[in-house]
Amino acid sequence: MQLVWFRQDLRVVDHRALTQARQRARERGEAVAGLFIISREQWRHHHMAAVRERFLLERVNQLGAELARLGIPLHLIEVPWFREIPSALASWVRERGVSELHAHSAIEIDERRRDEAVAAALPIPSHFVPGCCVFAPGEIRTGKGEPFKVFTPFSRAWLGQLASRGFSLLPTPRPIAAPLTWQAWPLPERSEHEQRVLADWPVAEGEAEARLREFVEAEVTAYAERRDFPARQGTSRLSTYLAAGVLSPNQCLAAIQSGLGVLPMEKGAPGFAWLNELIWREFYRHLLYLEPHLSMNQPFQRHTRALAWSHDEKHFTAWCEGRTGYPIVDAAMRCLKQTGWMHNRLRMIVASFLTKDLHISWRRGEDYFMSQLIDGDLAANNGGWQWAAGTGADAAPYFRVFNPTTQGERFDPEGTFIRRWIPELAALPAARLHQPGPLGNYPAPIVDHGAARLRAIAMFKELG
Repeated sequence: MQLVWFRQDLRVVDHRALTQARQRARERGEAVAGLFIISREQWRHHHMAAVRERFLLERVNQLGAELARLGIPLHLIEVPWFREIPSALASWVRERGVSELHAHSAIEIDERRRDEAVAAALPIPSHFVPGCCVFAPGEIRTGKGEPFKVFTPFSRAWLGQLASRGFSLLPTPRPIAAPLTWQAWPLPERSEHEQRVLADWPVAEGEAEARLREFVEAEVTAYAERRDFPARQGTSRLSTYLAAGVLSPNQCLAAIQSGLGVLPMEKGAPGFAWLNELIWREFYRHLLYLEPHLSMNQPFQRHTRALAWSHDEKHFTAWCEGRTGYPIVDAAMRCLKQTGWMHNRLRMIVASFLTKDLHISWRRGEDYFMSQLIDGDLAANNGGWQWAAGTGADAAPYFRVFNPTTQGERFDPEGTFIRRWIPELAALPAARLHQPGPLGNYPAPIVDHGAARLRAIAMFKELG
């Protein structure tokens, strides 16, 4: 039997490891089976949000049904910690007569160590193949063979690879045996919070594909003009599906090419702004793979480890709860807590506020986001937080400090988003909404932005 170990690639379309396993099964006259390993303790150690865990488990159930229609059974086992997987999996494959294991390569350090231990422990060949990016992490390098440390040259090199090599979308798999009956994994009833959050994220692979098509057909050419306004539906809202691997980046490229007739390859071309976001996603995944210390709570720019971060717990709690006195920050944080998701412009605003106004370490913000986000993804989350904090891969980051008031005025000018999430400000006119001061139960700003900005810049200058 050829075994496919599904992890953060919960799909059947454009799945290289599944395709490889099916080919080997045909060559050897064997069956194919799938496996998913639930590691709750490890997930919680990595700060996985409860709603993300629930989404993954419901998605696995749906994946089981989708594989069953192809004649492929999906097996589920629970192993609390990654360190326990090698021995548990070695026993499992022996008992079931598995001849080879297939999986997509991991990029995070704990997952890579897990896979190395699995390969060493199994009595059968293990095949780990790239599957999380258009071009395998580590493939895009400078002319000297070094990793890119700034996005713009990486983007140029990535687009050059795309122009010369193109991309390949694997064919949709056909059934290899009679359809099977899928017995869903029993899950407890959804909590009220889970019910509210997950209503926005159907778990069927077809639903994700439909959302991708609809976005490209209706929104992708206007993405550059609409993406920064949280009160509008201007973003793709596909991040949850990309983080769980329900969609592949190749599927996104194929959708753009199909919808526009061509891939936009330069700034200003219709649809390029969204393609550029996909390249940012690839950049952070390549960085995480090539710079393992990013998976170990360390800054990309190592000298910034000496930054004198604040440990003010009252400020951190006010930020988490949306009580900073800055409406756009507070609306964004309340939205995150209630929906498990946050608009990308708002992620930048609140991250800048935590690190540059409150001077609290990006590590705390990164962990808090992971504990709340349904689309939590280590590479994207870490990359975004370090970009905002001035510790990451960027040409000149430390003096970039977002003004939360002007950001609100610019990107939520009528206060539509703010009014939705801060009802105590709903009656204020737009002219007062972004600088309300103390008003009823709404607090005064907990810091003065101007003074906080100067202190943030001084913190970096003090590093020498």
